[in-house]
Amino acid sequence: MAQEIERKYLVKSEAFKELAARSVRIIQGYLSSVPERTVRVRIKGDKGYLTIKGIGNESGASRYEWENEIPVAEAQELLKICEPGVIDKTRYLVDYANHIFEVDEFYQSNQGLIVAEVELSDEAQTVSKPSWLGEEVTGDARYYNSMLMKQPFTTW
Repeated sequence: MAQEIERKYLVKSEAFKELAARSVRIIQGYLSSVPERTVRVRIKGDKGYLTIKGIGNESGASRYEWENEIPVAEAQELLKICEPGVIDKTRYLVDYANHIFEVDEFYQSNQGLIVAEVELSDEAQTVSKPSWLGEEVTGDARYYNSMLMKQPFTTW
């Protein structure tokens, strides 16, 4: 089984944009958003993906993840049958202190929310934090994309 280990942080300034190596627009929906098994459909740039994630461990930093690329046309069709709510965001990739931070700037009903994730090789791995990172929200379910679809940031 593939295991995803990551930490998630709020972003307190847009200084990361100057450091971003690249960015891509992402539109995604969920065929299933139950925590035990989320099934996500994503269009990332000009590619489509189907992703299945399991429930997180106690810390919220680790969980099962399976992802496969699918044709964009199929992803577009699957988005039509997803649960209500769409995640619309731009992802910026920022290389900092030997880590790649994936910084997501959200739009529409999640406008104003910017979060950064960093993947780790194990949960005990330390992360050097850039000055634009804010509070850690790893394990806070409100910040899961599947929850932002149901209870958008602008409604909090």
